[in-house]
Amino acid sequence: MTDLETARRAAAAHTEASRELEAFLRRVPEVPEPEHVAEFATLLAREEEVRAERQDALDAFGLSAPSIDEP
Repeated sequence: MTDLETARRAAAAHTEASRELEAFLRRVPEVPEPEHVAEFATLLAREEEVRAERQDALDAFGLSAPSIDEP
């Protein structure tokens, strides 16, 4: 698999993880119960994991941008 294909797949996985988090937020009640907090933590961890994988894939492909947090 080429670096470009890896980057595309990583981007798609990140999009899917973000969609799953959005879907959760559409169905969570106004006052979340402990099980909702646990599900949120799981979804957020997954989204962060695939975001990092996406970034690594993009870096390997040669697309990177300086952080806005760095001076």
